[in-house]
Amino acid sequence: MMAFTSIYGVVDGFFVSNFAGKTPFAAVNFIMPVLMILGCPGFMFGTGGSALIAKKLGEKLPEKANGIFTMLTVCAAVLGLVLGALGIALLPAIARLLGAEGEMLRNCVLYGRIVLLATPFYLLQYYFQCLFATAQKPKLGLYVTVAAGVCNMTLDALFVGAFRWGLTGAALATAFSQFVGGVVPLIYFAKQRSGSLLVFTRFRFDGRALARTCTNGSSELMSNISMSLVSMLYNAQLMRYAGEDGVSAYGVLMYVSMIFMAIFIGYCVGSSPIVSYHYGAENKKELHGLLKKGLTVLSVTAVLMFAAGELAARPLAKLFVGYDEGLLDMTAHAFSIFSFSFLLSGFSIFGSSFFTALGDGLTSALISFLRTLVFQIAAVLIFPLIWELDGIWLSIVAAEVMSVLVTALFLIGKQKKYGY
Repeated sequence: MMAFTSIYGVVDGFFVSNFAGKTPFAAVNFIMPVLMILGCPGFMFGTGGSALIAKKLGEKLPEKANGIFTMLTVCAAVLGLVLGALGIALLPAIARLLGAEGEMLRNCVLYGRIVLLATPFYLLQYYFQCLFATAQKPKLGLYVTVAAGVCNMTLDALFVGAFRWGLTGAALATAFSQFVGGVVPLIYFAKQRSGSLLVFTRFRFDGRALARTCTNGSSELMSNISMSLVSMLYNAQLMRYAGEDGVSAYGVLMYVSMIFMAIFIGYCVGSSPIVSYHYGAENKKELHGLLKKGLTVLSVTAVLMFAAGELAARPLAKLFVGYDEGLLDMTAHAFSIFSFSFLLSGFSIFGSSFFTALGDGLTSALISFLRTLVFQIAAVLIFPLIWELDGIWLSIVAAEVMSVLVTALFLIGKQKKYGY
């Protein structure tokens, strides 16, 4: 589900780059971190709420679990409306602050404002992706994601490829797909369905449950916000060392990385409710087994991803920027360095998710904060001074090395406390 979400997120970049040109493509990559920040609370409500709801199910309290589920859904939708309105109003000022000007600024505002109209559904889409697994309906979650993705791909081909609407068409396709991803789950959970552990019901506002959800999911919120902030910093550094071509090359890396990282994130989202359930039921043997199997799966996947990244660096770059030989060479070279991060990133993502599932939001947030913000900012500011443009690509790898070491220390140090 997570992987497919990332795949159809890449479609915008493919069509914009090949049918609208590299300046609009650079504009999409430039403003995308801002749009992603506004959807991040969906992961916070989804991961934090999933852990709490699954724990209540493990404690045999289904009515309490459904009440919390319904309340969080309402809160997520309202927050989406507020963030969407603020984003539309402030987007031009934010784009200028980040350094966009002229045609780049106009493209950023055009694309961003259309996509922001669907912010409530974007936020709900990420929220429900986590909760489908908790409801024991992961396959249905995949079907909904596929439907949204097919909508995006089809409309991209129609609006951008056939009608040549450029950025406007790409933004409309994205907004429509987010609408599908957010509304279909609302309809599904409105009625009790066979096999689903969750359903919308009457609820009382529970400030304590909301606070626990936000606290516990803060690591995923911090992780996503940090990644977006770091992306802004990378774009600023790339504009300095390589201009718009650098931003475009980084955009290709991020699009492909989204797919690879989604496999790790998807595994973590899928396994997190199981960890929470057995933690609530005090099945320590199962917790140990889940941790051991998780690390094994991630190790094998990491090696395969690294190999795929090294072998497919140039073909993947050519898919996006094959029309510009200089940009193609820069992107392929960057990807050959960037691929080393795939050997490491899954372990930190899993460690953060594992502690979220155990209700230890502070440890989870600290891992995410160090991985996605502190280590990357330090590296991207220092490394280019030594290795210039290659230092920017190496920054991501160095940050992953440090975050894996921190994750290992926390897993070892907290083993006795949680009994895994």
